[in-house]
Amino acid sequence: MLPIIIFLFALLLGTKVKKAIRSGLLVGIGFVGINLVLNLLTTTLGPAAKSMVDHFGFDLHTIDVGWPAVAAISYGTALGSLAIPVGIGINSILLIFGLTKTLNVDIWNYWHCAFTGSLVFALTDDFALGLFTIAVHVLIIFWLGDMVAPDIESYFGYKQMTFPHATSAPSYFLAKPLNAVVDRVPGLNKVEADPETIQKRFGILGDTTVVGVILGLIIGVLANYSFQETLQLAIQTGAVMVLLPKMVSLLMEGLNPISEAAGEMIRKKFPGRDLYIGMDSAIVVGHPAVLSASLLMVPITLVLAVVLPGNRVLPFGDLAAIPFLVCLMVPVFKGNIIRTVIAATIYMSVGLYIATWISPLFTEMATNADFDMGSNSSISALVDGAVWTTGVFVALGKMLNWFGIGLLGIIALSGLLYVNKLKKRGNKT
Repeated sequence: MLPIIIFLFALLLGTKVKKAIRSGLLVGIGFVGINLVLNLLTTTLGPAAKSMVDHFGFDLHTIDVGWPAVAAISYGTALGSLAIPVGIGINSILLIFGLTKTLNVDIWNYWHCAFTGSLVFALTDDFALGLFTIAVHVLIIFWLGDMVAPDIESYFGYKQMTFPHATSAPSYFLAKPLNAVVDRVPGLNKVEADPETIQKRFGILGDTTVVGVILGLIIGVLANYSFQETLQLAIQTGAVMVLLPKMVSLLMEGLNPISEAAGEMIRKKFPGRDLYIGMDSAIVVGHPAVLSASLLMVPITLVLAVVLPGNRVLPFGDLAAIPFLVCLMVPVFKGNIIRTVIAATIYMSVGLYIATWISPLFTEMATNADFDMGSNSSISALVDGAVWTTGVFVALGKMLNWFGIGLLGIIALSGLLYVNKLKKRGNKT
């Protein structure tokens, strides 16, 4: 669907047919390339994680089934199937009244909202409340999408683009105060650890490709791989570091004409108003700082799963999806890998407890969707089970029911109003 949506969107913005066709095709091909590289990461890290678990004798009983299974379960219910029309409808209303700057074309990822809505439905057995939860979650991702857009442009260089992605955007909300805290820690606040600085200091050893190979070697050793298997894993992780940014560049080649046309149209018809194109955060997971921090987080996440008392979730299916969980921390920390790893460690520590807490509900949801759990009696996932918004929705739905979810909706609407109306008015005065 995405190439067709991009093509039609380009035509609506006044792009010539030839350029619109090319843009749609390049965006579609770029995402195919990104998915191929991410699948490579999944098929290499998954077996390595399993081997690491077997080698160290980890004993955790709730399996992380991975986001593809979670998306299928979320859309596999009558409630979840309504997430896309609800998302499109709310986006249209918000744009009409100027309450968001984000035009979201990433409609597939409304499954994240279907996930929280289905959890609340499983918790309360109230279909209407589950649907209301989906709507409130949609409001939250547009609020976060509008908030993160300036940092995306200043760090990644992507103009008029944002990521209303319910896995990635919440970590941005946490990174802001954590960055302010680190700025006040003597010594740590002076450490520069972005990919460019690391490469200057360490030469070839700081090159992102070499860093990927080294991290692959470390993971291979921890997994008790043979010498040949370790080398194979090292080259594969190095390949991900090289290939993923190239696939993103191809995708951006298709998006740039759309972004320019959108900016021109908004300047003409709505002077003084910006428009962000909402896309999948997969566009930034190939950034060297994101990938480096994410690969470091693979063994750290497994260690956390073992040492945290009370955790029952075994990270597995979503280890390769860690870049999606941390990618929007990176622009806040200006690419500082050390700060990103510290923040991601805190984030994953809390996230594993959330994933453990919601596992009974998620297992029930999977059963209701006729999902084949195999020999597993309890399942969960890091995406979106370890995201703080999931914990908030379930907690408020359980304790305060309609009032709690409604309160969250009021906060989201107030945030959108502040970002897009009051803040703009304040800047003028």
